[in-house]
Amino acid sequence: MTETQQHPLSRLWQYTGAYHRTVVIATTYSTLNKIFDLAPPILIGVAVDVVVQQQDSFLARLGIPDVMTQLVVLGVLTAVIWACESLFQYLYALQWRNLAQTIQHDLRLDAYDHVQHLDMAFFEERSSGGLMAILNDDVNQLERFLDIGANEIIQLITTILVIGGIFMATAPSVAWMTVLPMPIIIWGSIRFQKWLAPRYMRVREQVSVLNGQLANNLGGIATIKSFTAEAHERERVRQESNEYRQRNRDAIALSAAFVPLIRMVIVIGFIAIMVFGGRLVVQGTLAVGAYSVLVFMTQRLLWPLTRLGETLDLYQRAMASTTRIMNLLDTPAEITSGPETLPVAAVNGEIVLQDVSFTYGEGRNGRAPASYPTVIQNLSLRIKAGETAAIVGATGAGKSTLMKLLLRFYDVSAGQILLDGHDLRALQISDLRQAIGFVSQDVFLFHGTVRENIAYGTFDASMEQVIAAAKSAEAHDFIMDLPQGYDTIVGERGQKLSGGQRQRVSIARAILKDPPVLVLDEATSSVDNETEAAIQRSLERIAVGRTTIVIAHRLSTVRNADVIFVLENGRLQEQGRHETLTEKNNGIYAGLWRVQTGQAAHLSKPTTNLN
Repeated sequence: MTETQQHPLSRLWQYTGAYHRTVVIATTYSTLNKIFDLAPPILIGVAVDVVVQQQDSFLARLGIPDVMTQLVVLGVLTAVIWACESLFQYLYALQWRNLAQTIQHDLRLDAYDHVQHLDMAFFEERSSGGLMAILNDDVNQLERFLDIGANEIIQLITTILVIGGIFMATAPSVAWMTVLPMPIIIWGSIRFQKWLAPRYMRVREQVSVLNGQLANNLGGIATIKSFTAEAHERERVRQESNEYRQRNRDAIALSAAFVPLIRMVIVIGFIAIMVFGGRLVVQGTLAVGAYSVLVFMTQRLLWPLTRLGETLDLYQRAMASTTRIMNLLDTPAEITSGPETLPVAAVNGEIVLQDVSFTYGEGRNGRAPASYPTVIQNLSLRIKAGETAAIVGATGAGKSTLMKLLLRFYDVSAGQILLDGHDLRALQISDLRQAIGFVSQDVFLFHGTVRENIAYGTFDASMEQVIAAAKSAEAHDFIMDLPQGYDTIVGERGQKLSGGQRQRVSIARAILKDPPVLVLDEATSSVDNETEAAIQRSLERIAVGRTTIVIAHRLSTVRNADVIFVLENGRLQEQGRHETLTEKNNGIYAGLWRVQTGQAAHLSKPTTNLN
């Protein structure tokens, strides 16, 4: 049986192997609490027996003939039993709640850590809201069951076993009447469980959809406002929320019917023991005290079954959530770390691509759907250690994809990429990415201070090192003008800073990392000319002594590169220095240069004949 075919409770039990001892202790406390909780009805029966039978009572036969002494003994026993019940209630609550919190913590942490190590294709195929629903809501749902439901199930089983034993010992002739409804209740519970399971799974799935919609809208709130689309988005959220409400209604309609139906079955057993047990008392074959115990115990046995519906409700929600969590944990990472180590200090920075091809959407079988075009085709190039190389080309030429392959966000479909002669797939991923500093055109800053964002990834950096990196990125001056300087909160995604400021903070972050290979993906694409000039000056300084790869649309930013690679449709069409490439009148690079410098527009103007 595969893991996905296993029952979710079995999968959860396997996952919580380290806590089995705690589960046993908590179960013991729950069982003892319920045993002491069931003792008072027995004491009542014994008290009735003392009052009615007096010197002939059950306690008298045990060697306590004095009635008053019997009552005192009952009082002491009652105090001890209630004290024990309270003690074990405290202990089981402590164990179950702490266990629930610990498993919740570990499960969320393990699931999050696993998600972090999944490949980029996984995130492109799933919404962040759906993942948030699993990491937060589903984990919380499981915690609620462990906190409440697990104890109730154990105590219900204990109740059945203890009271069943008392009935068989006290009045076996009528015990079967109380037990009679139980097979019906158990059968009904199992049927309800099977009917409820798919309904609650649909509820959990809709939670992911709704969370995804909300997360998407909050992330794009500026676009929503600028297009005055608030009403449109409210309607979309209303539809998804209404679907969630409807799916919950379908589940509630079934689960709410459980208690009334079970109660009508329970009353049959209660009436039977009351009538036929009373008949035995009248006939003199059953003591009044024993009859009192039977009546009280019947109520204590059958009434808790009315809560079985709520417990099953918690259970089914928890199992639906467990299935989703475990399926996430079972999702394999297609980008796996290689066996070879390559310390950063040993990296020279030579990068070689040998017949590299890549297609988005390929799985491990090496085949991609026909709808996915090949983005990189038979690409071969070499960047020497310490060189500054530029990669240019029209939109869709495969420039950014090449960077994703270099960082192993994706693996090549064919060919290989080498770093200092090592195939990237053979290297440990952490070593590879430690060796590369990446500055993206889509800068992401975390909610925190400027200092924390610059030191991100180099968490042990001193303040002096952070300031030095900021100065190299020409970011120090504007940082000092911020309200709290380096302690200024940048806001979510750095929204309190301008685009150029965010870009310079990200460059400072890469400088502080001090990698042997620096990758700049359109680092000046969305800034003004003055900011671009400042960034360009800082990049020229930090490129010294390291391999630098620059992806750019603005050719003015790469004209001083040691080598320029021109891509078109994923193929290498031209390479050389700026001066060499611009001399090719029919070349791709020369054409792009003429367009960007305005020469193409000038050449296309009609001339006037002065003759």
